[in-house]
Amino acid sequence: MKSFFEKNASLLLETPELAEAFQSIMSFESFPKHAILHEAGKICNHMFIINSGIARVFYYKEDKDITVHFSAEQESITTIDSFIQRKKSKYNIEALEDLEVLKISHSDLENLFDKNPKFDRFGRLFLQQIYMDLVERIDDLQLHSAQERYDILLQKKPYLFQRVASKHIASFLSITPETLSRIRGK
Repeated sequence: MKSFFEKNASLLLETPELAEAFQSIMSFESFPKHAILHEAGKICNHMFIINSGIARVFYYKEDKDITVHFSAEQESITTIDSFIQRKKSKYNIEALEDLEVLKISHSDLENLFDKNPKFDRFGRLFLQQIYMDLVERIDDLQLHSAQERYDILLQKKPYLFQRVASKHIASFLSITPETLSRIRGK
């Protein structure tokens, strides 16, 4: 499955000034495995584009951590509600592997879009993709059985099953680790 950036590479290539502008607001950063990139209770001021590694978005409920999203190479990760609305987030972002990312601040991104209305199209396409991903996630949780959710994730992101702890995958699928083990054993 292609990432948003791979699908829209032509937009960046066709608009060199957009690619150049994005490069000017990105900074390279690395995080060790288990590092927290964003902590719940704070406003999320950054989005990250992952060069290498995997990260997850999660929250705590009744002393359990619940995974809601995974991102890997060439994908972005942020707590989108906080990033857009400028409110405190209930989510955390954790590096599941050593991460190398391109980091973009909210204020730099807003300034970029304000400077040149042509860049708004890229922002709109990016937000549309996030919206579609959320709709698919809700559909998966509400309309599919545990087995179907597992099959969908295996089809979309097979690498997760080799690189991410089973407890995080089970949490993401809204099933117990025991149920995940039974499904995998079939």
